[in-house]
Amino acid sequence: MIVLINTGIVLLSIVVMEALSWAMHKYLFHGPLWFIHKTHHQESHGWFELNDIFSIGFAAFALWLMWIGHISLDYHFWVGTGISIYGIIYFIFHDWFIHNRFKSFKSNNRYLMGIRRAHKIHHKSMQKKPSEEFGLLVASRKWFKK
Repeated sequence: MIVLINTGIVLLSIVVMEALSWAMHKYLFHGPLWFIHKTHHQESHGWFELNDIFSIGFAAFALWLMWIGHISLDYHFWVGTGISIYGIIYFIFHDWFIHNRFKSFKSNNRYLMGIRRAHKIHHKSMQKKPSEEFGLLVASRKWFKK
């Protein structure tokens, strides 16, 4: 039973991270934190950009949660694990597949191509506003049509 509860906490944490990331992206990154996030919308001149500070912050928070819960393996540990898994998904989807930080990830999968199209629309604007499609794993249906 405890395994199911912990698995549920991890899965719920991933879902909450998608919703939280969407809201933060729309209202903070394209709002008061644009001065950091705009580096992600500009042409990159290196492997790292100032915007990566957000990923480092999420990773630090996840590691802190895992650390405070590691002895008893309480919910802190499993929430931190869910956030970490979301971070891995983010890295694979966003950095590797969508932005090709590594050139080897190609796919014709309908879902992956829809996510890529939605993200490209998001980056169509190099300005703070207007912008659309703020999610990582969820996007409007229109981007998934053939």
